[in-house]
Amino acid sequence: MPAAVRSKSYADPNTGFAWLRTLGALTVVVDHSAPLIHPERLTIFPASWHMSPGYVALMGFFAMSGFQIQDSWSRDPSWWRFSARRLLRILPPLVVVVACTVFVIGPLVTSWSQHDYWSSLQTWRYLVGTTLLFLLQHQLPGVFDANPYPWSANGALWTLPMEMLGYAIVLVVGLLVALGVTRLFLFVVLAVMVFADSQCLATFGYHGGGGSLLELPLGSTVAFLVPFVVGMVLHTYRDRVPFRPSVAFVLLALWVVLNQTPVGRYALVVAASYGAITWALHWPRRLERTGAWVYGSYGTYIWAFPIQQLLVMAGVRNVALLVLLAVPASYLVGQLSWRLVEEPTMRLRRHLRAPAPNPVPVRQPVPRADRVGTAVR
Repeated sequence: MPAAVRSKSYADPNTGFAWLRTLGALTVVVDHSAPLIHPERLTIFPASWHMSPGYVALMGFFAMSGFQIQDSWSRDPSWWRFSARRLLRILPPLVVVVACTVFVIGPLVTSWSQHDYWSSLQTWRYLVGTTLLFLLQHQLPGVFDANPYPWSANGALWTLPMEMLGYAIVLVVGLLVALGVTRLFLFVVLAVMVFADSQCLATFGYHGGGGSLLELPLGSTVAFLVPFVVGMVLHTYRDRVPFRPSVAFVLLALWVVLNQTPVGRYALVVAASYGAITWALHWPRRLERTGAWVYGSYGTYIWAFPIQQLLVMAGVRNVALLVLLAVPASYLVGQLSWRLVEEPTMRLRRHLRAPAPNPVPVRQPVPRADRVGTAVR
C-alpha cells in the first residue's frame, strides 16, 4: 500500500473513504435541491459557472469505487465470492428503498385512486425493474406528479447500474490477468473508455451521444466509468504513484482554469480521481474516532431524493430551506440504513471467507545411510 496508508499520521483509509463518500453524498443532496424546485436549473451553481458540485462528487465516487473494488478483488480473487460480496453490498439497501417507495410512499401520496395505483402495470414495473437496476424505472403512477420535478420518484438511482458495470470490469480484468494477461491491459481498457467518452461527450446536463441500453444512457455511463477505471489503475500501481495532497490541490486548480475548454472534461476526471483517493489516504487521524458515523453514505444517497420530493410536496419552495431540511434528514435515514440493513447483511460475508490453505507437510530428514541404500534394517 502507499506510504500514506501505512503512516500512523493518518486515519485508516477505510475511514477516509467513508468520510469522503458521506461528504459526496451530502453534496449530491445539496445539488439536487435546486432542480427539484426549479427544473430549469441543472445545478445549485449559477449556469454561467458550467460546473456542478454533485457531478464532481459522482466522479470522485466512481474513482473511489474503482480503487476499493479493485482492492477487494486483489485480496480475494474468487469470481463467485467477489460477486456475492458486491450483491450483498448493493442490493439489500436498494430493495428496502424501492419497496418503501412502492408500498409506503406511493399509496400515501399518489394522486391516483388506490385501485388505479395498485392495478397499474407501471407500479409493478417500478418494483421489479428498479430492483433489477438495468430495467430501472423512474415514475410511479401519480407519485409526485404535482411537484415541480414530476419525472422521477428517485432520480439518484440512475447511477447504480453504472456502478454494477464497474464491478463487472473489475471481475473481467481480474480473470484475464489470472489467465496470464499482463496487468498493463488495464491501460487498454482505460484508453477504450476515454475514446468512447470523447465520442459521446456527456456532461452533467447532457447524457451525450450513443443512445441508451435499456434505461441506461450510454454517454453518461462511459463518462462515469472512466474515473472508475482510473481508480483501478491507481490501485494496481499504488506503490508507484506518489499520492500527495499538494498535487491534488494543483490538479483541482487546473481543472477550474480549464473547465470551460475542450480538455476540461479530462482535467475533471484526473482531478476528481486522484484528489478523492489521495485525500482518503491522507485523512486526518483525529477524525478517525467519528468513523462509526460516516458509514451511511450509500443509504444517504439512495434515500435523499424521495425525502426531498416529499419535502417539496409538503410545500417547501425555497432552495436554501430544502437544503437545510433535506441534508440532516437524509443523513439520519442513511445512518438507519447502515445500522438496520447494511451492517446486518454485510455480516453475512463471514460465510464467504476463502478456505484456509492446506498446510504443507514437513518432510522428515532421511537417514544418511538410506540415501546411499545401505541403511541398517
